[in-house]
Amino acid sequence: MNYIKKLTKAREASSLFFLIFLFVIVGCINTSFLTASNIVACFNDSVVFTLLAVGMAFVIFIGEIDVSVGANLGFTASVVGSLLRDGHSLVFSFGAGILIGALIGLINGWGVAVLNIPSLIFTLGTNGVLRGLIYVYTDGAWVENLPAAFTAFASRPLAGGVTVYYSVSIAAIIVIHILLTRTKKGKYFIAVGDNAGGATLVGIPTGRTKIAAYVLCGVFAALASILYASRIGFITAIAGNGYEMKAIAACVIGGISLSGGLGSVIGASVGAVIMSSVSRILVFMGFSSDYDNTITGIMLITIVVLDALMQRHAAERIRRERLLARSSKMSEEKEGN
Repeated sequence: MNYIKKLTKAREASSLFFLIFLFVIVGCINTSFLTASNIVACFNDSVVFTLLAVGMAFVIFIGEIDVSVGANLGFTASVVGSLLRDGHSLVFSFGAGILIGALIGLINGWGVAVLNIPSLIFTLGTNGVLRGLIYVYTDGAWVENLPAAFTAFASRPLAGGVTVYYSVSIAAIIVIHILLTRTKKGKYFIAVGDNAGGATLVGIPTGRTKIAAYVLCGVFAALASILYASRIGFITAIAGNGYEMKAIAACVIGGISLSGGLGSVIGASVGAVIMSSVSRILVFMGFSSDYDNTITGIMLITIVVLDALMQRHAAERIRRERLLARSSKMSEEKEGN
């Protein structure tokens, strides 16, 4: 019973309830939405955003941001796609892509943790550099003619219509969640985001933790780029454009606080399903999917404002409790005298 109460109070639980509520409402408007195949498709389609959101979660945990993940995905997908097209092995191509993603994350982490440059500014610059490199690398052309076996694997089901990609992703997220919540080093990310100064005082390597968060974010963006290339079958020069907003929105909707130190990767994965389902939901409700980015922006602003108000209310409540405690103590001391 206590476990159930604890579960329902978890921040990620609210995002799960919202996902269920959203699907039910759309199903009431259009009954063809609530079919097993369509619901499964919503989860399968979210796999790229799920990986991006999980990577972004590490950065938001520490109270920072990374607006270069979309460009990271686009550039890495272009490299991996071109290597596969030119006959290189899967191991070599995937390894190169993950190495590129990790290197981009390392550069971002170095700029934020070592140079102390604001994360928004530094990663925005990285975004611009990567967008330019995509055009230089591809000459503005599409990366096409990827191996058929590579693209066909994206739709291969494992059980109940759920693809291998999504199944493996969820298994990895569960493992990551356990490591973050049950291991000493895993808890560093939340500790740094909650109070960086305090974390340093108790011996937590704040700088290395921040760099690790960005490297992990880069690695997950690279993994997302591989799945993106496999699912789409080609890569354009604008691949991943705007994905950073969806990744951030997924984290915030999933209960991760933008101020850091609060949330979980499970919440981020639930938020990713919500964000990736927006286009499909709009179609079933009779609207154009062109409103996708508009809806995403509105949802992000709304959740951020609500989160800020909740934090302000919590801080005000704590301040009042402290004042009442001090007043009570002073009254007791006067009575004693």
